[in-house]
Amino acid sequence: MKKKRFSEEQIVRIFRAAETTIEAVARQHGVSEQSIYRWKRQFEQMNVADVRDLRQLRQENVRLKKVLAERDLEVEVMKELQAKKW
Repeated sequence: MKKKRFSEEQIVRIFRAAETTIEAVARQHGVSEQSIYRWKRQFEQMNVADVRDLRQLRQENVRLKKVLAERDLEVEVMKELQAKKW
């Protein structure tokens, strides 16, 4: 997977700077205009603090999904052991 070139905070700052002319801001930061429009759709109502919170929530969600997957695996193993006749 391609590594992102800009962090979410940088994207919001660039997006906020793009309120005037998107073409000039895109040239200044070396991104395409389409990226600016995509960021606008994604981060339009957010500020930098909101984006940080969103990133933390996503990281927490990933961690919880891993914990849940491990627990489900343990449950499956216990069911298999219990199903065997000793």
